[in-house]
Amino acid sequence: MPSPAADTVSRNALVILAVIAGGAVLYWLSDILTPLALAMFLAVMIDGFARVLQDRLPGVSRRAATPLAVVLSVAIFGGAAFFVADNATSFATQLVDYTPRLNGLIARLAGLVGIDVPPTVSSLIHQLNPTSYLGQVAKGLQSFLSTAAFVLVYLGFIIASRHGWERKVVALFPVREERQEAVAAFQRIRNGVEQYLWVQTVTGLMIAAASWAAMAAVGLDNALFWAILIFIASYIPIVGGVVGVALPPIFALVQFETLWQAIALAIVLQAVTMFVGNVVQPRMQSRSLNMDPIVLLLALAFWGVVWGLPGAFLSTPLTVMAMVILAQFKGTRWVAVLLSDDGDPALKPHDAEAPSDPGAPAKARRSKRS
Repeated sequence: MPSPAADTVSRNALVILAVIAGGAVLYWLSDILTPLALAMFLAVMIDGFARVLQDRLPGVSRRAATPLAVVLSVAIFGGAAFFVADNATSFATQLVDYTPRLNGLIARLAGLVGIDVPPTVSSLIHQLNPTSYLGQVAKGLQSFLSTAAFVLVYLGFIIASRHGWERKVVALFPVREERQEAVAAFQRIRNGVEQYLWVQTVTGLMIAAASWAAMAAVGLDNALFWAILIFIASYIPIVGGVVGVALPPIFALVQFETLWQAIALAIVLQAVTMFVGNVVQPRMQSRSLNMDPIVLLLALAFWGVVWGLPGAFLSTPLTVMAMVILAQFKGTRWVAVLLSDDGDPALKPHDAEAPSDPGAPAKARRSKRS
């Protein structure tokens, strides 16, 4: 009979091998699983939005809240996408007017590194040969449109079939205690995703508003366009905000004759991003999600490798989901403890409301008939 220590080592080895095998499956099936994961994320977001509308708007029933949330979400995302696309077109035309300034900036940088004959924008474009990348760009655009179509299809089916989940939970967990534990775990995951959206939205708005104020103060063109891009990039944890605020100072070098505008923008935007990213965001995430900040960074790297850009957007919700699921089993609880911030990944009273029993309405109907 094996000793308890050997039993524990074998169980932990199996968990590690299962994680490696699961990562390989996620990578190989990324074309199928990525749209489904995005659709589930959007479904949770719309469900939370619907409950907010039901609580805050008088006269909005539970049945009308979900369609209203879908319409408002489509309008918000569609309006933001149209604004970004429209301003990106005008921004591209402005770059043609900035060609002399770009040539001067390149010449200045070439002089700093000791290049006697600096290249021009035209020569750089000719060397890059952008026409050779048109096929890859077209393929990427086709893949994006295909993924978006699958996400919408999955989202429609998830929203349409969510009313049958209560009966499925009752069938899967006939014992009342097990059913309540499953509902509690689901509520923990849902609340974690909603809290993540809240944290990223609040901190993204803080960075975008401060960035817009700084860009408008120095007179940078398309300040609102850059602010919206910074807000969208903030949904990529840790890295997105830093990358987003690095672009406006670069284009300030092109627009202005003097350097102080670019230097001021670089100092102010990076200071705001570092303060929000290192002080505000970790405190909000650790208190609401109970996730270690180091784990969030590693999760961003892992899901970015497995699923690319969608994985970067979904890294935190997927890690919260994994922590809650792993905490339900004795053999994998140690992994959930390592992922948590305070060492206690279990459901806490403030994390979710008391779970209701999905089988209660059916039982009440049966008792009423009898």
